[in-house]
Amino acid sequence: MSVRKGEMEYKLVVVVREDLKMSGGKLAVQVAHAAVSCAIQAKARKTEWFSSWYREGQRKVVVRAKCLEDLIALKDRASRAGIPNELITDAGLTELPPNTTTCLGIGPAPQSHIDPITGALPLA
Repeated sequence: MSVRKGEMEYKLVVVVREDLKMSGGKLAVQVAHAAVSCAIQAKARKTEWFSSWYREGQRKVVVRAKCLEDLIALKDRASRAGIPNELITDAGLTELPPNTTTCLGIGPAPQSHIDPITGALPLA
């Protein structure tokens, strides 16, 4: 089924830290980890949201936050709103020190739930 952008109601947002210096490949892997983790969580806990998001084409948006403290505050807001979310921590095998938290996945969920939390953040 083809869905036009204006008709999409669900999305998954990944918030990346802009204070970390990650290569494009490293950033892509961290975003992928967040998207997969959140999708699995939503499929188990928010089946209707997951199914609608999947049916619409699995819209994903990547935005930036300044630092780890911002990610933690966003995670807290998403958790209080009942939105699936996951902080991603790198193992430290390549570019980053071990246990570096790189990004936060939020959703998939209705954009009306996510936008109050991430809507003001700049695109990555």
